[in-house]
Amino acid sequence: MDRKATVERKTGETDIKLTINLDGKGKADVNTGIGFFDHMLISFAKHGRFDLELSCEGDLYVDSHHTIEDVGIVLGKAIKEAVGDKAGIARYASFIMPMDETLVLSAVDLSGRPYLNYDLKLTTPRVGYFDTEMTREFFYAVSYAGEMNLHLKQLDGSNNHHIIEAAFKAFANALRQAVKIDPEYEGEILSTKGTL
Repeated sequence: MDRKATVERKTGETDIKLTINLDGKGKADVNTGIGFFDHMLISFAKHGRFDLELSCEGDLYVDSHHTIEDVGIVLGKAIKEAVGDKAGIARYASFIMPMDETLVLSAVDLSGRPYLNYDLKLTTPRVGYFDTEMTREFFYAVSYAGEMNLHLKQLDGSNNHHIIEAAFKAFANALRQAVKIDPEYEGEILSTKGTL
């Protein structure tokens, strides 16, 4: 059975509807109004093997902040809901993503405790119409709304497009492994507490 969730969020700044299937094939239908951000989310879906449908109408006449942050909130909530009680999942995973001169590590723990450890060295204010400082805000929102530990560490790299894309792809691969059902656990929750 597919683990899916749909989350809708409407505020004075954004109107978002997002559906994710953690057991998908990597299909994506994404429209945020920010081309580079769409590219990142499509890459996230493809490399995580998640099916992702996302529509967002945001106040882009202000700037990209509300759209990117709010999509992060909704994505985090949807991941948390789709994972469910976490019985049988691997819980932990890490992935190192190479992309040309760039190397980025992502590590994930679906612990139920939110935390972001972010170490990307971005040197330009924008990539396309995407404000690079919003990269941290996006992952912060995902980690807190999704109640996960998320580590992103740049090991090498200089091109801002490559660094951001490697981060999204590394996160996708780590998350794919963390949510994977491991037959070894047979419905067990991987915690001495008995709950996550």
